[in-house]
Amino acid sequence: MTIRITHAVTSDVDALVSSVAALFAEDGGTHDPYMDTSWPDRHGAAFYAGAINDTDSLVLLAKHDDAAGVIIGHLVDRLKRGNPLRPHAVTAILESMRVTENHRRQGTGSALIAEFLRWSDDHGANQAIVTAFAANDTAMSLYQAHSFAPFEMTLHRPL
Repeated sequence: MTIRITHAVTSDVDALVSSVAALFAEDGGTHDPYMDTSWPDRHGAAFYAGAINDTDSLVLLAKHDDAAGVIIGHLVDRLKRGNPLRPHAVTAILESMRVTENHRRQGTGSALIAEFLRWSDDHGANQAIVTAFAANDTAMSLYQAHSFAPFEMTLHRPL
């Protein structure tokens, strides 16, 4: 099976939102009891259409390389320019990534990350960050395999 990594266009929004909704359900819905898993259905179309048209955002889709072009994954990146506390930081934020379960561990996630890193470097980023749930060992392993390392840690305590 051959996979194509493409830049999303406006006509891809519905398929992208479906992929994001699945990520919310299987990741956020599993690891965060307060996650609003219905957010993509209510706000995703406008949010991701905006990202697709934002020059400081990257929205990638992984598709089967066939006539149907079935979407099997996505990645959303946003560039964050420096601020007064970190004036020289240009951060590529890997905001959202998912590969359908039956296509995992076949290189699709790595292909998405490689294109994210290439695009981010080409657009002036000098660091890349990603946030993952600590209990999501599979995601942590994937990101660490691409040289992401712990930088900050958020500790959590229910009240």
